[in-house]
Amino acid sequence: MTVSKTSATIRYTAMRLGIFVGCFVVVAGLVQFGVLPKGLGDSNFIWVLLLAIVISAPLSFVLLRKQRDEMSAQIVGKVDSAKTRLEANRAQEDGVTQ
Repeated sequence: MTVSKTSATIRYTAMRLGIFVGCFVVVAGLVQFGVLPKGLGDSNFIWVLLLAIVISAPLSFVLLRKQRDEMSAQIVGKVDSAKTRLEANRAQEDGVTQ
């Protein structure tokens, strides 16, 4: 069960990174061919990086909704089980002190 929790997070992160890398390559190509303006002076890499971040964020939000929901559900399950264990420990401590 722990493996699936980890894999959902890893899968989401890998897919989000893949979308960013794809956007970076496309933006770099468009800047190289002159479709998009180049940055000022030596700031071309930073310009391409910022454009890729701005473009990939909404794409990730829309395209990875299912993966984000799966990851969220697994995290909620883990938090709920931790709360249950904490309450059980508290109840056990209360029983010992009485």
